[in-house]
Amino acid sequence: MSETFNPRRFRSTVPFYARYRLGYPDSLIARVAEFVGLRTGDAVMDLGCGPGFLAVPFAKLGMSVVAVDPEPGMVNACREASAEAGVRVDVRQGSSFALPDGVGPFRLVTMGRSFHWMDREATLKTLDRMVTRDGALAFFNDEHPRTAENTWRRKLEEVAGGYGRHDAAHVRERRREGHRTVHSLLLESAFARVSGLSEFVRREITADEIVGRAFSLSATSPQVLGERAPAFEAEMRKALAELSVDGRFVEIAELSALVARR
Repeated sequence: MSETFNPRRFRSTVPFYARYRLGYPDSLIARVAEFVGLRTGDAVMDLGCGPGFLAVPFAKLGMSVVAVDPEPGMVNACREASAEAGVRVDVRQGSSFALPDGVGPFRLVTMGRSFHWMDREATLKTLDRMVTRDGALAFFNDEHPRTAENTWRRKLEEVAGGYGRHDAAHVRERRREGHRTVHSLLLESAFARVSGLSEFVRREITADEIVGRAFSLSATSPQVLGERAPAFEAEMRKALAELSVDGRFVEIAELSALVARR
């Protein structure tokens, strides 16, 4: 599943995404590297790299990383993040629909919150040709359990729903009868040995961070909201103030990696 490809979908989210989205724990990334059996210098591609949440940590582990994203702003953000971290990442503009020339083969291809934007079946077939026989795919994601601490998250979804949040095609698709999960697609692909790794995090978060998180989402990005952005922010802040007088909240999230091998 993928909706019509829009390479500039995240152009206005870049500063919000880099600052307010959850990163992946170094310990989770290290566990994935160990599980796959990566060795120093192994080739890794981060497809849909965003601001480098996966590319930079894998480079820190000593991997030879190629990072690919269709959004020029994300490409620049990833380059800045790798420079700040003091690691080398080969950052290229491209996508699953138009991979850069001359890359691969890879021991590991990672995707963080990006696979649902791709033609998933076609991407798996393409990666079958680019990943070594002993290689793997790793799909990173985050989920927020339905617990009292995460009430702010449900409030975000409620307010955003009034501004078209649930019009996002991948959200509609997941609710459609007949939708196939990533697991389902992998189990009939070349990468049919599927395992899951995850870690839970608990952190304090402020109202400012929650608003920034909302603007990092494709369906409530500044470019999508347009002139409605100030009203959306005001409504968000009002709803959050009703939950917490001092504007402080707790976030509990599961950061996960679905690893698929041949």
